[in-house]
Amino acid sequence: MRGVVLFGVMMAMAAAARADVIERLPTNEKVVALTFDACEAGERMAFDRSILDFLLVRRIPFTIFATGRFIEDNRADVEELARLDFVEIENHSWNHPNHMHAFEPDDVVRQVERADQLIAEATGRKPQFFRFPAGNFNAHGLKAVEDLGRKVVHWRWPTGDPDPMTSADTLYDRVMRRVAPGDILIFHINGRGHRTGEALPRIVDALEAQGYRFALISDYIGEPRRPKPPEPPSATVARLFDQAVNRASLAALSSGLLD
Repeated sequence: MRGVVLFGVMMAMAAAARADVIERLPTNEKVVALTFDACEAGERMAFDRSILDFLLVRRIPFTIFATGRFIEDNRADVEELARLDFVEIENHSWNHPNHMHAFEPDDVVRQVERADQLIAEATGRKPQFFRFPAGNFNAHGLKAVEDLGRKVVHWRWPTGDPDPMTSADTLYDRVMRRVAPGDILIFHINGRGHRTGEALPRIVDALEAQGYRFALISDYIGEPRRPKPPEPPSATVARLFDQAVNRASLAALSSGLLD
């Protein structure tokens, strides 16, 4: 009987912890947040330009959850993206340990604070959101993050885009079948979203055709990002857009899509 009671207490604690994790935007409007993990542990990674260029050319609001190591290796890109008022860059740990559910609170804090410092240096803003690598955490780790003033943002369901066996059609079908107002969609922008660059334009077009619009997480939770764009953003925006359009044109030429 004692074991049953103990199990019930543990399940209640887990449920309470889960309740504090943000899995959707607090709205019933047809709004979704596009979020992209930029993970890096030991292997050097870079932005998937097919995804990034599409988002920039279309000026679609999106949130990047980046590790400190990814920012170290992509500092110039991160600094330019941080100047755009439709992009926010948040904390995804220092080096993406997949088993933070086994971490002591002090170890969790070190992961968060080390990445916080680098993100703040690169973007000029301290992160307000944190995403546990692989979504793995325990109640003590969650409390440690919240005690730092960070809100933990995950997702209601995973797109599964890191799976190399997932086709663009499957990714598209999965999103369109499961999406609901307020969803936080998770993809990868570090080369590990194997078909995301191919599927994302179709997903965006189909969602817009259904009346959805896209938002930053901070449009609904925490301190708003977009009312306070840094100055002056215009030159950076123009340069990023020109680079994205040029890359898109070259890609189209190489594939025979343009004469």
